[in-house]
Amino acid sequence: MDKTDNYFMKIALREAKFAASIGEVPIGAVIVKNQTVIATGHNLREHTEIATQHAEVIAIESACRALDSWRLNDCTLYVTVEPCLMCAGAILNSRIERVVFGAFNSKGGTVGSLYNVLNDERQNHQVAVNSGVDAEQAALIMKKFFKSKRKKR
Repeated sequence: MDKTDNYFMKIALREAKFAASIGEVPIGAVIVKNQTVIATGHNLREHTEIATQHAEVIAIESACRALDSWRLNDCTLYVTVEPCLMCAGAILNSRIERVVFGAFNSKGGTVGSLYNVLNDERQNHQVAVNSGVDAEQAALIMKKFFKSKRKKR
């Protein structure tokens, strides 16, 4: 059975919802190889007090351990929100083949919004990108989270 981008994005959305439930910015990530989930991640910056604990970085680190390699060839990263510059760098450095994301991030996204880092031909690696998958759901999770945070203030 060929699983679709929507199938794997639903898993990333579950990660995002979990992040929200523990007070983290609700971004979830999933890495898939050969139609199989090999790693997941969600933001953990608030819990760890470590700036690099973004969903994508956590998933990439987990996938590298699962494959015993820093090269994530033939892998797809699903993430609920457009990656930031740090995460785009990690994606390039890990040689991920493809990124599928949900909502655009006009303030920090570097895969179409502010920059197009993953497709810059000056880099030694380029990444195929599919954007807007379950974008409304991803954006809604973010909006609800930040609305709740503002209410508590």
